Amino acid sequence: MNFFKTFDWFTLLMYLLLVVLGWFTINAASYTFDDASIFDFARPSGKQAVWFALAVFLIIFILSIDVKFLKVWTPYLYLGVMALLFVTIFIGTNINGSHSWIKIGTFSIQPAEFGKFSTSLMLAWLFSQYNFHFTQTSDFLKACFVILLPVGLIILQNETGSALVYFLLILLFYRQGMSGVVLWLGGCFILIFVLGLVYGENLIFLLIPFMTIAMVWGFANDRHNALVMIGVVIGLNLIYYSVQRWVELPGFIGRHFTYRLVGGVCCVGTVLYLLWLWLYERRGRYGLVALFAVAFIGFHLSVDYAFDHILQDHQRGRIEVLLGLKEDLKGAGYNVNQAKIAIGSGGLTGKGYLQGTQTKLAYVPEQETDFIFCTVGEEHGFVGSACILLLYLVFILRITFLAERQTEEFSRVYAYCVACIFFFHVVINVGMVIGLMPVIGIPLPFFSYGGSGLWSFTILLFILLKLDASRVNRY
Repeated sequence: MNFFKTFDWFTLLMYLLLVVLGWFTINAASYTFDDASIFDFARPSGKQAVWFALAVFLIIFILSIDVKFLKVWTPYLYLGVMALLFVTIFIGTNINGSHSWIKIGTFSIQPAEFGKFSTSLMLAWLFSQYNFHFTQTSDFLKACFVILLPVGLIILQNETGSALVYFLLILLFYRQGMSGVVLWLGGCFILIFVLGLVYGENLIFLLIPFMTIAMVWGFANDRHNALVMIGVVIGLNLIYYSVQRWVELPGFIGRHFTYRLVGGVCCVGTVLYLLWLWLYERRGRYGLVALFAVAFIGFHLSVDYAFDHILQDHQRGRIEVLLGLKEDLKGAGYNVNQAKIAIGSGGLTGKGYLQGTQTKLAYVPEQETDFIFCTVGEEHGFVGSACILLLYLVFILRITFLAERQTEEFSRVYAYCVACIFFFHVVINVGMVIGLMPVIGIPLPFFSYGGSGLWSFTILLFILLKLDASRVNRY
């Protein structure tokens, strides 16, 4: 069948629309009330035009590659990019504390960006192997290794933000049949970390038993024992609050001591009860839930140490500002505060193209890259911002649609990897600009200035479009 008939022109149109809108936004973010042309190669907008012109050659090259050739060379491509990531640890240029950039003359490239499509292809290749069974432990560990290898190499470059992108590829596992319990556990650990920092032990010792009971209800499918455990935990807490209200305790005991005691009894009692059920009813799921409960408790007890000794100072500062633990408008919270001011000043319909004052006067740091969405908010207001987000939503849903119509495992897995990566970038970038996510240096696809990012997202997308267009020609 003719390639032009099977090619998805709608996605191509959306790609061009996003790139053009991003190009104009980069011009607005770098505009300083002068008469410089948008094609001025000394300005970010002019350089971005060059990056896109070169991206066109990449598109032509990708669309001319035979799909069979792509599959055969995927492992070698993955190993080559991993080798490049490893070399970058030692030869990378220090930019804002990160050693993830390689300078070539006046330009810089970030190999971590190219690891996204190579890792996605490798996962697709692995899942499409004849003898690969995701439910087998050995094959599951192979898939995890494919993701964790670039994560480790990128973290060694001190580029935590880019490394986090790869973790979202785990959503692919869920689409391939992984139990939703894994996603539940991930959410529980995140919640324990956040609430442990904000409330300490004032809440967390109550949260852990209820998380565990929820797993007994859903994972172990035992509502009777779940209700019994809920009644016991609530009863112990009612006794605690009654004692605090009506009984005068000796001064050396104190309120916090009794709360820890009750929380500890709830946690330990929940684990012991689950172990008893495991031994009495011979159901392995009770033992697993008990193990998860112990992991919750251990993780909570290690949160403070990890926060104080593992995270770097700037990472701790950003998390503290995000969670409201401190207000540092001149330090860690400066970027987000200025971003909120810029977006808020745009109002409903914005100030108009090239009329933004907050971005023009450089109040917002990194306004052409990580904080490019501020320019959209200031110049086009709530309406313009909503339209851009709606455009991204349609774009990601379109990729998901392409994934579902694939006839081969290789193409479907790769398409879902692409959807996960775009989803992560949009949600995290916009979230950090409006103060809902920590600032981790994640670019907005096709909008943020930079050749590495533009090329990476272009390669990601057009490999998918090539696979989709070739789906009807395979035997």
